[in-house]
Amino acid sequence: MPQALGAAAGVVPFVAVAELGRVLLVDGPIDEGPVDEGYVWWIAGLAVAALAIRIVGLMTAGALTHLADLDLQLSLRRQAVARLARAPLGWFDARSTGVIKKALQDDIAALHHLVGHSYTNIVSAVVTPIVAFGYLVWVDWRLALAATIPLLLGTALYAAQFRSYDENIEAYNAALGDVNAAAVEFVQGIAVIKTFGQGTKAYGRFIECTKVFVACFWSWVRGLLALAAGSEIVLSPLVSLLTVLTAGLALVTAGAVAPVDLLALVVVAPGITAPFLTLAYAHNDTTLAKDAAKRIAELLDAPRLAEPTVPQMPKGAHVVFDKVGFSYDGETEVLKDVDLVLRPGTVTALVGPSGSGKSTLAYLLPRFWDVERGRITIGGVDVAEMALETVYAQVGFVFQHVQLVRASIADNIALGNPQASPAEIESAARAAQIHDRILTLPRRYRSVVGEDAQLSGGEAQRISIARAILADAPILVLDEATAFADPDSEAAIQEALSTLIVGRTLLVIAHRLQTVVDADQICVMDAGCIVERGRHEALLAAEGLYAKLWRAGGRC
Repeated sequence: MPQALGAAAGVVPFVAVAELGRVLLVDGPIDEGPVDEGYVWWIAGLAVAALAIRIVGLMTAGALTHLADLDLQLSLRRQAVARLARAPLGWFDARSTGVIKKALQDDIAALHHLVGHSYTNIVSAVVTPIVAFGYLVWVDWRLALAATIPLLLGTALYAAQFRSYDENIEAYNAALGDVNAAAVEFVQGIAVIKTFGQGTKAYGRFIECTKVFVACFWSWVRGLLALAAGSEIVLSPLVSLLTVLTAGLALVTAGAVAPVDLLALVVVAPGITAPFLTLAYAHNDTTLAKDAAKRIAELLDAPRLAEPTVPQMPKGAHVVFDKVGFSYDGETEVLKDVDLVLRPGTVTALVGPSGSGKSTLAYLLPRFWDVERGRITIGGVDVAEMALETVYAQVGFVFQHVQLVRASIADNIALGNPQASPAEIESAARAAQIHDRILTLPRRYRSVVGEDAQLSGGEAQRISIARAILADAPILVLDEATAFADPDSEAAIQEALSTLIVGRTLLVIAHRLQTVVDADQICVMDAGCIVERGRHEALLAAEGLYAKLWRAGGRC
């Protein structure tokens, strides 16, 4: 309503100029009659009041739409983050980081123009021509028809631009998504790329994606240039003015309208065509926002791990894998009828060739995915019948590839226990052999990762171990944390791990057999099945797959 009122009020000053001209030219020197000064001042006052109403109306509408835009973006981002937090890890594996980032950041931001500007622009673009056309009809209906000539021509040219819009915008978004994904991949791997001097080859994929994007975009816009230029020229104020002036002079010459009425046409007619360009831009914003909304909707429709209506609490840390089966794509089985028992306080190691399913089996325990067959229980309760928060409180994990958030060192350590006190955070850091390194940082525990806290891989690993110590989960999934560490870091990490695993039920994904020779049970996996299990000496004596891997160097 404020925008419509402001748009209508914006036409009034032009109408006032036209009416003043008609009054002064008809009632003044031309007819040498008296001019109604009161009426003249009334028209002038009406124009000033209309300008004031327009300013207030536009400011009010702009404030309301921008507040609505901020509220919408905040709401969508919160919903998206909440949804992603409940999505299974496999959903992320099927999508590139660039595509998710585009939906979460770029596409939500793209709605700004729709909510903050397009709706108000559309209202103005509709109301202004209607008011201007209504005034011209009141003056003379033939003048009103003359004023629509540029509008009809421009509309026809503009409509021709959108004949294949849907197909082109889909290809455009796909190409842009590939560019985003390639850029993210390149940046994430820049350290390794530079180390091995493969910069030229590494950014080749990014360059190739940008070339495809440019080719896609150019093939789309090349055929639109003439139509776009033609529509903007026809609808431009100058060409519109020349067109209606020509038509108006023809009407005056034919004696159809009075010469003084031509002033109304010249002053007001551009108000019919000029807003149409704004309407065209708003249509483009609306179409882009529609496509963005589809991708946002896909994000908000991401599958969620099922949560029980009445969550159960486990009774102890006894873990059982009962005939567990799993497939990533619903067709190829990765795990087949796996049975495994993890007794409290014991260490169980999963070993086997690459692709044997050991990582998948371990990651099912903290519900990174849900099993397709069988079940996994903790303390006699199916993990699917527990709240996710309960599962994460029971199961901690330390991975090879550490992920630290862009926050302070203290916040990173307290990620699994946000209520921890500074003393508890420091105690965990000491146990993880990282406290002394933190003290060398500019702001110590308040230093921010990626800003004034630049950590090596081994140091970041010890931060993650401190996080696991502070979370104090009774069950721990450990993806061999020292597999790629240098000797100094490996010694510090091993010492930190020795503190972490005391009294816990431990499931280790082993990549070097030498690190698990003292495990309580070693499970050898192959093709998604446990083919051997036992202690190190017994497995060597069995002369099976474990013995073969051991003789081959002990790496898997």
